[in-house]
Amino acid sequence: MQVDIMTKVVLPLALFIIMFGMGLGLKKKDFGALFISPKALSIGLSCQLLLLPCVAFLLAVSFNLPAELAIGLILVACCPGGVTSNLYTYLFKGDVALSISLTTIATFISPFTLPIIMHFAMEMFSVPGHEFQLPIVKTIVQMLVITLLPVSLGMLFNHYRSHISKKLEPLTRSFSSIFLIIIVIAIIHKNSEQMIGFFASSGIATFTLNVSTLLLGLLIAKMSGLSNKQQMSIAVEVGLQNGTLAILIASTLMNNPTIAIPGATYSLFMFVTGYAFCALFKLQNNRQALQLIKDKP
Repeated sequence: MQVDIMTKVVLPLALFIIMFGMGLGLKKKDFGALFISPKALSIGLSCQLLLLPCVAFLLAVSFNLPAELAIGLILVACCPGGVTSNLYTYLFKGDVALSISLTTIATFISPFTLPIIMHFAMEMFSVPGHEFQLPIVKTIVQMLVITLLPVSLGMLFNHYRSHISKKLEPLTRSFSSIFLIIIVIAIIHKNSEQMIGFFASSGIATFTLNVSTLLLGLLIAKMSGLSNKQQMSIAVEVGLQNGTLAILIASTLMNNPTIAIPGATYSLFMFVTGYAFCALFKLQNNRQALQLIKDKP
């Protein structure tokens, strides 16, 4: 996959704006899930930080992916949820506070967990004469700069200029979704001759990661006795990761555009599967609610 000004300059700038926009939408009350729903929050974080990488490792081995694509798949799983998960949770009336809390806390934790897990993945999937390297300390610092710095700046701006941030936040949220679509389309166009091969090599694995984690997140939340809104939020947070961040890390920090391929294919799938999942989940809940009303004497 080719790397050009889009992935070297435009993508980092766009991700900064996206993360800054996330910070603009954060207030102290958004962290209420820490105290109101500690059970839901701990389950969601456990699924994101532990379950996701484990599923990705299992799929990489099961599908016998080439080393770079296996590492790319695990990279996607190590990224926190993005604004897309918050948007879908909002549109389909899930627990928005829980969704935002999960996204934000995972964003604050991932700069420390991602380099360690990726270092292990690179050692596991390296082949003689083709080793991969990712300096842990340097990567942690870079991750802090591209994720926590813009989020923190957005939160500060929101605190001191709340009247302006109220106007900017919806614009940055719209920009986030639109730009992710644009960057994926640009990657497809730039590598149109190779895209069939990309999907053939990693498409099934990324699709399986996407769908299986959506369903596993829902199953674990349901078995834990959480409310329907919390079940949706956790499923979406676990099933929809920050594909933009995965593409950026692979293309710039790792300087290996092939590792970005799973991030690109995953981003294409998650918009469709995420929307379909939320729509079906809401439809099922509505049917159950109507049935309860009918069954009342």
